[in-house]
Formats: sequence, C-alpha cells, structure tokens
Amino acid sequence: MAPTREELKSRIERFVDQISDELIELSLQIHDEPELGHQEVKACGHLTRFLSKHGMTVTTGTAGMPTAFKATFAGREPRPVVAFLGEYDALPEIGHACGHNIIGTSAAGAGVALASLGCDLPGAAWVLGTPAEETAGGKVTMAQQGIFSDVNAVMMMHPTTGESRIGGTSTATHGFTIRYKGRPAHAAGAPQKGINALDAATIFLTSVGLLRQHVPEEVRMHGIITKGGDAANIIPELTEIRYLARAKSRAVLDAVVERVKACIQAGAIATGCEVEVQDRRGYETTRHNKVMAKVLRENYGRAGIGVNPEPRDGKGSTDLGNVSQVVPQACAYPAIAPDTVAGHSRELCAAAGSDEGHRVLIASAKAMAWAAIDLMLDPATLESAWDEFRKSQ
Repeated sequence: MAPTREELKSRIERFVDQISDELIELSLQIHDEPELGHQEVKACGHLTRFLSKHGMTVTTGTAGMPTAFKATFAGREPRPVVAFLGEYDALPEIGHACGHNIIGTSAAGAGVALASLGCDLPGAAWVLGTPAEETAGGKVTMAQQGIFSDVNAVMMMHPTTGESRIGGTSTATHGFTIRYKGRPAHAAGAPQKGINALDAATIFLTSVGLLRQHVPEEVRMHGIITKGGDAANIIPELTEIRYLARAKSRAVLDAVVERVKACIQAGAIATGCEVEVQDRRGYETTRHNKVMAKVLRENYGRAGIGVNPEPRDGKGSTDLGNVSQVVPQACAYPAIAPDTVAGHSRELCAAAGSDEGHRVLIASAKAMAWAAIDLMLDPATLESAWDEFRKSQ
C-alpha cells in the first residue's frame, strides 16, 4: 500500500531536520563566497555536489550556461514533474544582499527531500540552477530553449523584509547599453576641436529625466554612467551608459522604449557624436497563479511561517516572469528582516546569513517539498492551476 500524504510529509520533515545543519552550512558557503552572474562557479559546485550526494542525477551547463544545472529524481511515476528554481548570484560590492544563497539552498533542500522518498515519491522532482538573475537572467535562456516544456509546475522562494507574502505580478524590463563616440582634444587649449561624448551622455540623461514627467506612473527608468571620459583635461572621446526601463505591462513599456530611443538620438544630434545602441528585451511580467499560490501558502503555514493570503505586486523585475509565461508557478516571499531593512542593502546581506535566514531556509525547504506532494497527489488541483494559466494567456 502506498504511503499516505501525511506519512510522506512527515518523512520529508524528518529528513530536512536531519540535514538542517548541512543546509545551513551550504547556504553560508554561498553567502561567504559571493559571485556575480554567470561567474557562480563555486556556488554551482557546492550545490551540485550536495544534490548528487543526496541521490539526484545532476547535469551542468544547462541551456549552454556553464554555471547552470539540472538535477532530477523520479519516483514511482515519471510525472507530474515539479521543478524548484535556485538562484545563487550575488550583487557587486554588497554580496548576497538579495538572499540568493537562501534561494538556491532551499530549492536544493526541497529537491533532495523529495528524493529521500525514493520509489514512494508520486512523481518527479527537478532542481534547476538558474544563474545571473540580477543581470542577464538565466531563466530567460532556459525558457527560450524549452527547458520547461516537460515541467508541470514550478516553485521557488525569495527572501524579503517586513511581512511574509506570496508574490503577485512584477514589472517587465528593457535594457540599453549606449555608447557615444566623439573626438578628443585639449580641454583648455583647443576645446573647439573636440566633440564631447560626455556632453552627449549628459543631454541623454537630462532629456530622459524630463521624460519621467510624461510617462505612466507605473514606469520606472534608471541607469548609470559606466564610462565618462579618461581625464579632466581631455575632451571625452568615449562614454557609456547602461539604462533600464520597466513597466507593469509590455505594451506600456514598448511605447516608452521608443521615447527613450529618441532621447538617445538627441544626445548624438546635439553634439555631433556617433552613437551605438545595444538594447535588449529583458524580463517579462510575472503571471500570478492563484491555485499554485494557495497550495504553497498553506504549506508555509504548516512550516510555521504565516503568509499574507493577498498577493503583493512588485515594482521590481525577475526572470521568473519569463518562466511564468510557459508554466504555472508560485513564489513565496518569507521575511528574514524587519521592514526597516531595504532590499539590496548590506543589512539584508547580513540577514541572509543570520539565524532568522537559516530558520526561513529550513522552513522553505519543507514547505516547497510539501507543496509538491500536494500537487503530485491531487491531479485536479494541478489541472486547475493549468486551467487558470491557460485562461490568463
């Protein structure tokens, strides 16, 4: 006789408790060795060794990305397939100030917890290592290459501050790398012989700044100058700007992108500079799935973390949005710090390696594994999630 749902969940809880010290050590290893997107060699190694040790079959280089991986385990049936998504890239200078060490480790913990059930697992578990969420977005590449075509449901978690919640929608993005090329000259002796690429950048930033007044309120635009010249006494020959626009809908964003492009050309026209623009359609909006959210939220409650039943839409962006366009998903945002702590701050980085961060890590591994059991044992719930997904297209 097959074990009951409660028996399976109890076994998962016991297993996660048994490996809790190992999970915390894994999270701290990633936390203490921060690596930028597509450079997460150590983090990828730590995670894949852990997954292999606990019985999952691991392949690396998924979707052509060296620091991506796929770990799988099939129980008595090959389907349904529930995939847990792990992130493990850090931010420049401030390290794991977005808690990706917890995300990657909790996904691995949930995966091996299901694998511990052996042939009693009523489906298949995947753990997908998705690099570079903060930059290029590994999930974008995976979605484009059909990695999720055999997946029935996707889950992940993301640490937050303040109130624990389920994620709703997010913003779509469009990125620009803008390079102005002028002509150098002595800034005092012969400025009239130069063409000032920094002036072009200044005109762009001024015009796009003025544009902010005339775009819908949902739009966010921001960027940095990555090269502004070489010396104060040389008319700048080359400048570079990295710029990002966001909006809740792709249609609104596309209209704003055209206006940003006009501002880019304004800098070139006014100064006589040449301009090179590399622009990229980035992350899509996240499609919320109420059925998936309910299953995950209820299991977080069982794990001791009360989650607000109302999803909260975010002003930020995530490559999970691209995944949500092809498969039903749910993402929990359990709090690891009070709301006085800002995201992408050194304080949040500290929280990601704290006792509270560890508590959330262990609870998340249990909750996601339990939610997967609920989906595997209840085909009607999984079909309802897909019905909602199809209707939202």
